Amino acid sequence: MAEITGSDLALVLRAASFSADRHRGQLRKGVDASPYINHPLEVASILANDGGISDVTTLVAALLHDTVEDTSASPEELESKFGRDVRLLVDEVTDNKKLEKPERKQLQIEHTPALSVAAKQIKLGDKICNMRDVVEHPPTDWSLQRRLDYLDWAAQVVAGCRGANAALERYFDQVLSEGRRTLGREV
Repeated sequence: MAEITGSDLALVLRAASFSADRHRGQLRKGVDASPYINHPLEVASILANDGGISDVTTLVAALLHDTVEDTSASPEELESKFGRDVRLLVDEVTDNKKLEKPERKQLQIEHTPALSVAAKQIKLGDKICNMRDVVEHPPTDWSLQRRLDYLDWAAQVVAGCRGANAALERYFDQVLSEGRRTLGREV
């Protein structure tokens, strides 16, 4: 594994700080209502620790992956602060919030196979993180069936990520299997 440079570390920390600032006051939907920043931090951690990813652009984009979709951050702002490559990678994984949720979910299934390898890796980390939350800390208003449906949908999205990172794919499959077992016991 290549040693991270001081400027790389500074960029990663700037991205974490920017994401924390933009997500300030936001909470996850789960029953524990954890601070939203925990999510992008966990996605980046999954990529680095479970996926063996050390590419700084990918890790920075993972930290910023929800900022355009869920905060006031703009793609142009990300480009000016973090560079064109980060902006383009975040663009790849950003849903169009002007569309209805069922359409956005279907488009993720359809568009994921055409994403770059780095974007697929971010998708994998995001879905792993979200599935763990849906199983362990679900929103209070989510039925068991809705939680199971989420796992099935995540598997459809991740089908388009296959071949991007074997370690993340194995981890996804493990989390999916464990989640289905856990939720099956709740029936």
